[in-house]
Amino acid sequence: MIAAAVLRCAVIDASSLGTLLGAWGLQLESVAAGADIPGSFWGDEEAGLIAGRLYVRPDTPAHSALHEACHYICMSANRRSRLHTDAGGGYDEENGVCYLQILLASYLPGMGMKRMLQDMDRWGYSFRLGSARAWFEQDASDARQWLIDHGVLDAGGQPTFKLRQV
Repeated sequence: MIAAAVLRCAVIDASSLGTLLGAWGLQLESVAAGADIPGSFWGDEEAGLIAGRLYVRPDTPAHSALHEACHYICMSANRRSRLHTDAGGGYDEENGVCYLQILLASYLPGMGMKRMLQDMDRWGYSFRLGSARAWFEQDASDARQWLIDHGVLDAGGQPTFKLRQV
């Protein structure tokens, strides 16, 4: 199975991930190998969200952890206050989430943007240009602008380390 080749949370530095997520008030919670992951929308090894906690197991893909964390960052305060399992959100927000998870991969030692883009393709993320990299480099200006408009990125496209503002 190709998806098995993605970077897992057991391999990345948990303290780096926890510190990164903590910048937005999100707490990283480790779940024992083989245990059910609380708040996991997709089940299996996928990360879970409940309130201000992101749940991962050692076999959780790092891209899944960042994707769910980015949902927390990008959702409205109203949805965040009721968050349990289903992050919801529309098309524009989902694109913003994908864009942000790619940017944030650079903050994780051993991951980086290149690996994130590869893992998104390996896992089956679908982009109309055929790959996460092509989308990010050629077709994601609307996602970037959405993040800027909502205060998640600054005008230069860098993370503000603030939750969605509007």
